[in-house]
Amino acid sequence: MRPHQFFALLLLAPGAAAQLPLPTTAQDFVQPGTQPNTIHADIVKSTVCSACHGFFNPVEEPYQPWTASLMAQSARDPIFHACLAIAEQDASFIGETCLRCHTPGAWLAGRSTPTDGTGLIEALGDFDGVTCNLCHRMVDPISAPVNPAEDPSILAALAQVPTDPHTGQYVIDPEDRRRGPYDLGSFFFHEWRESPFHRESRLCATCHDVSNPAFTRSSTGSYDLNALDTAHPTHAKSDEFPLERTFSEWAASEYAVRPVDTGGLFGGSQPIVSTCQDCHMPETGGYGCNPAIGGGFHGDLGQHHFNGANSWVIDSVRSLYPDSQTGLDDLAVAGAHARTDQMMQSAADLQAFHRAGDLIVRVVNETGHKLPTGYHEGRRMWIHVEFLDVSGGVLGEHGAYDSASATLTTANTTVFEAHHGLDANMAAVTGLPQAVSFHFALNNEVYKDNRIPPRGFTLDKFILAQAQPVGEFYPEHHYWHDTSYPLPAGTASARVQLYHQTTSREYIEFLRDTNTTNSAGQIAYDQWVLHGKSEPFLMDQTTLYTASGTCPPALPYGIGKTTSAGLEPRLSGLGAASVSAANFQLRVSDLPPNKPLLGFWSLQSNDYPLFGGTLFLKHPIQRMTVAFSNGNGDAWVPAPLPAASIGQERYYQVWFRDPQEPSSGVGLTNGLHVDVCP
Repeated sequence: MRPHQFFALLLLAPGAAAQLPLPTTAQDFVQPGTQPNTIHADIVKSTVCSACHGFFNPVEEPYQPWTASLMAQSARDPIFHACLAIAEQDASFIGETCLRCHTPGAWLAGRSTPTDGTGLIEALGDFDGVTCNLCHRMVDPISAPVNPAEDPSILAALAQVPTDPHTGQYVIDPEDRRRGPYDLGSFFFHEWRESPFHRESRLCATCHDVSNPAFTRSSTGSYDLNALDTAHPTHAKSDEFPLERTFSEWAASEYAVRPVDTGGLFGGSQPIVSTCQDCHMPETGGYGCNPAIGGGFHGDLGQHHFNGANSWVIDSVRSLYPDSQTGLDDLAVAGAHARTDQMMQSAADLQAFHRAGDLIVRVVNETGHKLPTGYHEGRRMWIHVEFLDVSGGVLGEHGAYDSASATLTTANTTVFEAHHGLDANMAAVTGLPQAVSFHFALNNEVYKDNRIPPRGFTLDKFILAQAQPVGEFYPEHHYWHDTSYPLPAGTASARVQLYHQTTSREYIEFLRDTNTTNSAGQIAYDQWVLHGKSEPFLMDQTTLYTASGTCPPALPYGIGKTTSAGLEPRLSGLGAASVSAANFQLRVSDLPPNKPLLGFWSLQSNDYPLFGGTLFLKHPIQRMTVAFSNGNGDAWVPAPLPAASIGQERYYQVWFRDPQEPSSGVGLTNGLHVDVCP
């Protein structure tokens, strides 16, 4: 008998109505890693750390920026508590999964029982969220000689070591040995260990890939409920229903292969970024410990910002809890908002141009994961367009948002979002509709996910990451999305804006109206209203005039094959990809000097292994003129654009001779996407 059939029989006796919550038990949510009541030294409150790591420089110190992050306030977040209440209404004991990441210190101390969060104790620091001591006692679950000497014995003592941690499958040092990226030398105030793991994105995966362990993926690709009172058979995220895949999106991106030059969008003093920490803990020079008591200067100090896309919840935390408990103050909150605004404005590039008489709006994802990413319920990004006549009158509008009612018109624009829901089996088990739903604990099917992939996207990799697009087609290596809008007669200009919203009206009303347990849903709703109904954030905007001949910039994609000299050849566009301008060229740098090269183009992108590199073009492929690199390894290849090419999307790549390359003597550049304009 399949598990979903077992549950259907259990819950749906002949003639009986479905009953919720599902009769799951704590055993259904047991996972590998450190278990409650097994560490020898409790996770200490963050205020203990503040004495040395806070209140000396609100810009660069770890403590005050951390307090104003959702990492610090994860156990005070009213949306979390509202969601937790409904999750517990839907599946008994599922709060075990939620609390282990939102209040890990309390979970490790055994205070996640009861699993609805009512056992948390403020005086013991249970609302401290993801604390300093928790992160700085995390142990790399993969043994390596560079890790602290105690780690093999810590891992050996576990009942099960997580092999690919997710959903809070952390390993914690049972002693209060504080780990970080530095060798502190003769420092004696507390025990310390140098830990390379704290520079790696794998650490972030622990809570930023989230799965529902009550489900197992079947051979057909569906997700079925496990047998009752039974731990997941593998604990592998690839076998569990994917709720969030931020880390896996990054791991399948270009950023995970090698650093990317973001042109200063992210990274603080380090604009070439790769890891999660590079963008969310940007490096600068400064002191992690108060210099007045001997703290040393670090040129690569990771700032404890942890900013993301959340626009309003930190304000609600301040409304619900006194600053004496949260550690928040005006300066810290203002700094957090400014950093969030900057991150959101950097996350996307908005472009507008004409193609075949229509307005094309392109949104380019500049981040290392999907845009938007993370906890998707109620979160969305959309395009707003207004067509204007010569006097500025509005001829048409797409994606209109009514601030008074917090209602978005979704039918005539692109809304980037993910929708989960129940399949037919879960509908039968629960009595809920087979449809999209906000029932986080019960959902077992992805109905929509058109969020924009990052650089390096290929469908095969994202399928393996359980993060493939659903209901939207993205060609290979596209980290951008185009939406076409017909121009109304008389249009003189189009005003285009890109918005992001943290919490939609539909979601907050669900949290309020579905809650039959406590007041958490009403509290979250009231805070949402009080703080502007999650006012949409303007990420970017532009205006296109119909008389303009604007061509969008060429977009490089993919990674070139490293040359025998250890360089990565770079292909870019030079000049406008315009038929009338007749000046478009391919520019290639970091080539072997004084060697022949050949340009190719096609009408579709690809990802196919070739000559030890990647073929980024799909057949039929057109050959261009032979050229030669100069003594500096640079080359320019004319790229004629005939009139018949207007409106085409072309993909270019250059192959070149690399005689010292041992396997084939052939090198390949990255790809280049071009929109051909009149």
